[in-house]
Amino acid sequence: MDARLNLFANPVAGTFLKHLNSAGKAVSDSTLPAATQELVKIRASQINGCGFCTDMHTKDATAAEESAQRLHLVAAWREAKVFTDAERAALELTEQGTRIADAAGGVPDEVWANAAKHYDEDQLTALVLLIAAINAYNRLNVLVQQPAGDYEPGMFG
Repeated sequence: MDARLNLFANPVAGTFLKHLNSAGKAVSDSTLPAATQELVKIRASQINGCGFCTDMHTKDATAAEESAQRLHLVAAWREAKVFTDAERAALELTEQGTRIADAAGGVPDEVWANAAKHYDEDQLTALVLLIAAINAYNRLNVLVQQPAGDYEPGMFG
């Protein structure tokens, strides 16, 4: 399977992705826990059907010593006992923010309030930015049918 467009070789895509990656550094450098960041990226990618990002972020999480059990249970986080209350709040906000078109009123106030109980303003801001960014990456990869499976942790610097 080949991608419809080679985003890695196209100069317009390269410029766009450079800026998107640079913006993402604000999140990765934030105090939002790194494990939470990977869980959020994995869950949004699962919902959006982005194999490329699901592959990347499960491998990055594994390289960061995330447990296989937790990675296997991200899609069923509500029934799993392996996530903290804060991680559950982040995963719920991720789902609501990713499925925003499915909810006429957007993200419910109770979902937002639950996340705000667990994260300070900077962490909550990072979480919102992360959800928006991973959804952008997912949409790019799904649109061009970017194949999954070849990612190696750290290959993009």
